[in-house]
Amino acid sequence: MSAKTLLTSLFQYKASVDEELLAALAAFPENDPSEDLQSAFRVLNHAQLVDRIFAANLQKEPHGYTESWTSEPPAFGDLASAIRKTDRWYLDYMVQVTPEELEETIDFTFTDGGQGRMSREEMLTHVITHSGYHRGEVGRLLPDIENTAMRDVFAGYLHRAEPRRRWH
Repeated sequence: MSAKTLLTSLFQYKASVDEELLAALAAFPENDPSEDLQSAFRVLNHAQLVDRIFAANLQKEPHGYTESWTSEPPAFGDLASAIRKTDRWYLDYMVQVTPEELEETIDFTFTDGGQGRMSREEMLTHVITHSGYHRGEVGRLLPDIENTAMRDVFAGYLHRAEPRRRWH
């Protein structure tokens, strides 16, 4: 399996489990002031900002961010829209990126002004692992969503997306 094939599958998985998580979060009352829910939104916003930062890095463009966290999260509808838009960007990116481009090393600037260097493959892998870590964090903050949103494992996604991979 090529890196492009694997990364494409991982971004399809990410978009799918992000959608499941957003659907579970949408079930909470819109005016729920609980600290855990607000913390979950801040965590998801952070993950989404990092996704956007690395999208800019992949395009060799300045990202314009000086922080990857905000003290207040956006409204849930705005956050959900941003996550979906960013997931779509990565899926579209994976369609057009070439295997040779994936191996290219790119210099970039972190939000703290420090310089970094990673290959596109490494950046894409970072986006996948970073977002997975934070989805898990949301699951710990809001254990009530576990049954509806936290089937967040790659093997489970593959079996749901391609049922022929699983047999009895």
